[in-house]
Amino acid sequence: MDSVKWADCIIINCMSDDSTRRRFLRAAGVTGVAALAGCSGGGGDGEGGDGEGGDGGNGGSSDTRLSWHAGGTGGTYFPLSNEFKSVVEENTDFTLNVQSTGASVENVGNLASGDADFALIQNDIAYFAKNGTGIEAFKGNAVENLRGVATLYPETITVVTLQSTDIETLSDLSGATINTGDLGSGTQVNALQILEAVGITDFNEQNASFSQAADQLRNGDIDAAFVVGGWPVGAIEDLATTNDIHIVPIEGENRQAVKDAASWFADDTIPAGTYSGIDQAVETVAVQAMIATRSGVAESTVETVTAAIFDNVSELTLKTDFISRDSAQDGMSIDLHPGAAAYFDA
Repeated sequence: MDSVKWADCIIINCMSDDSTRRRFLRAAGVTGVAALAGCSGGGGDGEGGDGEGGDGGNGGSSDTRLSWHAGGTGGTYFPLSNEFKSVVEENTDFTLNVQSTGASVENVGNLASGDADFALIQNDIAYFAKNGTGIEAFKGNAVENLRGVATLYPETITVVTLQSTDIETLSDLSGATINTGDLGSGTQVNALQILEAVGITDFNEQNASFSQAADQLRNGDIDAAFVVGGWPVGAIEDLATTNDIHIVPIEGENRQAVKDAASWFADDTIPAGTYSGIDQAVETVAVQAMIATRSGVAESTVETVTAAIFDNVSELTLKTDFISRDSAQDGMSIDLHPGAAAYFDA
């Protein structure tokens, strides 16, 4: 099969009008995942071929280089992944190539195709992908080689705007121009789920990374942006130093509607003082960040990498209140890779 990358399936959307782009995203997502999952389902990365815990992937050869797919540079995935890179390389013979990506949905495609050995994704996206359900990109196209390693921390849903927009509640987003995150990202999926749950259907959707969304807010190109990541998110911190921001709460009936629509959302709170100018706690919801891998990566490789991370949590500086061996299976939504199970069951 020709080389197919997830980004190839979605990039054309940037050229279309809003309604056409959304329709094409759904269609392209199905095609992309079907192709990628088809490559992995019975080959070296899937249940057949080299198989789970065999010699498939980088870990089974003399090549100790591993590909780790993160997210946008303005979020939490990328800097945290580089901290994982440091502890893994200091404590094992492996080297990690950390790549910035469009995050969860794209990362699932990269794991399915074998382009990634490990990736950070959201637990809801992992469940959708492994079970072939939830969103159009995965319906009927289960990514069977997807495996879990560990859950990490709550990924807070932050709806950020500027005080000058006068957007105070989710209802005020009706008719607004909203950045819902990179095309194909978990952020975009969550944003559209939340907007639908609270009845916001009239809006102009823009798609860009967290850092680009912050620039769009500064320039007045958008009215609000959805950001999904552990607080504090660097792009929002930077924005708050130059502009008066407002974080739109997801609370009360709106929060209940979101939770009723999707069971993986949980209550969360952004503490007062997390961002400059935000002096009161803001109620919202969250999903869970997790490390995923693929079945073709050798059991010994996954066990070694997992041990390096969770035996050296004290070396991390990000999300240290949440990341621990004891909590690493909380909210795990898919089957564990045998290498991860070997570590956590020891």
